Amino acid sequence: MSRPFQSSNEKITIVYEDEFLLVVNKPSLLLSVPGRGEAKQDCLISRLAVKYPSILTVHRLDWETSGLTVLALDKETQRFLSRQFQERQVYKKYTAVIYGQPEQDQGEINLALRCDWDNRPLQMVDHEQGKAAQTYWQIIASPTDSRPLNNTSRVLLTPITGRSHQLRVHMLALGHPIIGDPLYAHSEALNQSERLLLHATELEFTHPQHKTQLKFQSCPPF
Repeated sequence: MSRPFQSSNEKITIVYEDEFLLVVNKPSLLLSVPGRGEAKQDCLISRLAVKYPSILTVHRLDWETSGLTVLALDKETQRFLSRQFQERQVYKKYTAVIYGQPEQDQGEINLALRCDWDNRPLQMVDHEQGKAAQTYWQIIASPTDSRPLNNTSRVLLTPITGRSHQLRVHMLALGHPIIGDPLYAHSEALNQSERLLLHATELEFTHPQHKTQLKFQSCPPF
């Protein structure tokens, strides 16, 4: 099941800014880059380009996913940061709310993924033709909530690889889809939230000029 496309009116929060790069909080329901068609031109990069005309994409978060993302302000910085992502030198953590309660408190998922070509943009597990994908997960304490979701768990997800929809498909394969996921959740899990409960919580990388380690954190809005 999928939801009609819409673009968020939520404000983009600048977390860090210097002459080389930006770190921002992307709202849920905002594309990282333009999509196909006039209705999908509104996106993170186009909104930021109004103030930062030289801005360049380094990596992408799914339309439904919110949280921390880094963008470059020149091509040299873009190349440096992109290389860090390619060489797995960028450390990322996500917070998610999943359906059900896993038997273990933590674990590791190693399931190769590839595009489900007959059902794009869906991804699927494929041990023969898929690309290696690795995720660590850990149950974490939920903040006090007077209206907790039924039969759910809050987890911290650490992707070692960066495959498309990796966290969403890995949680589904574990038997615990992410709440509010319009692509992979069954109806009960989907209907517990109007948005995908997945947020990029931590982002750590080396600054392209200073060569210092930068670490950012963002509290999930759910």
